[in-house]
Amino acid sequence: MSARGSTRRSGSPSFSPAATARSPRRPSTPQAFTSPASSTRPSGACRRPAGLSSAHEESSRRSARAMSRTRIKICGITRREDLLAAVAAGADAFGLVFYPPSPRFVTLAAAARLSREVSPFVSCVGLFVNADPAVVRETLAAVPLDLLQFHGDEDAVYCEQFGKPYIKAARVRPGLDLVEFARAFTSARGILLDAYVEGYGGAGQTFDWSLIPRNLPLPVVLSGGLTPANVRDAVTGLRPAAVDVSSGVEAAKGIKDAGKIAAFVAAVNEADIQLNA
Repeated sequence: MSARGSTRRSGSPSFSPAATARSPRRPSTPQAFTSPASSTRPSGACRRPAGLSSAHEESSRRSARAMSRTRIKICGITRREDLLAAVAAGADAFGLVFYPPSPRFVTLAAAARLSREVSPFVSCVGLFVNADPAVVRETLAAVPLDLLQFHGDEDAVYCEQFGKPYIKAARVRPGLDLVEFARAFTSARGILLDAYVEGYGGAGQTFDWSLIPRNLPLPVVLSGGLTPANVRDAVTGLRPAAVDVSSGVEAAKGIKDAGKIAAFVAAVNEADIQLNA
């Protein structure tokens, strides 16, 4: 079985938190009915059906407007079967961890093999923590990463030097000004909000979502303790551009659970349908 043949949510060629492409899992957007500007029409022109009410016309116009879709990234992929499960469920992106202390760390050889398993419309994200720039460049030479995720204490100059799209993680805690944090990374595609814990990574813990301001200047990727049980509330309450999950869909550290992945994606889909109703 190959991920290339899997049915998945459609999207842009690379994972972008701000993207709004529609998924094939969602109802397709109907074309709005446009009433004629005058009674004179060229032969074969579409006429307004008799009895079509203005209320029906307005409903059609509302349905034709762009609808939001929350992007989904399954992070910490270490096995081919887990990657295939994520793609089959409809994930937009998968994350490979290049941080040696992590139980989800993958070697360059393993990462290269995994990256060859997916179609061009599933994005490959590389996660780094305070890595030597030479390590990032070596990784880019070996693995076709679409997006870089910096999860340590990197500044914007560091993040920009590789010439690749990137997102920057913020470890959320009281006293951290997230607006100022985002303004320090204006070149980022978005900021990833994770729980503050000792070390790096949220360790599967949630944080106080009320600490997220509504006026952030960058798209938000919500992370930190998300599970199939709480992600629907997270999406409907916070409306992030994307969600990022790792331990919340695992059977053990570094080992994903296909059922949990499917349930997580389904919960995000349900939240989007609710928001777009």
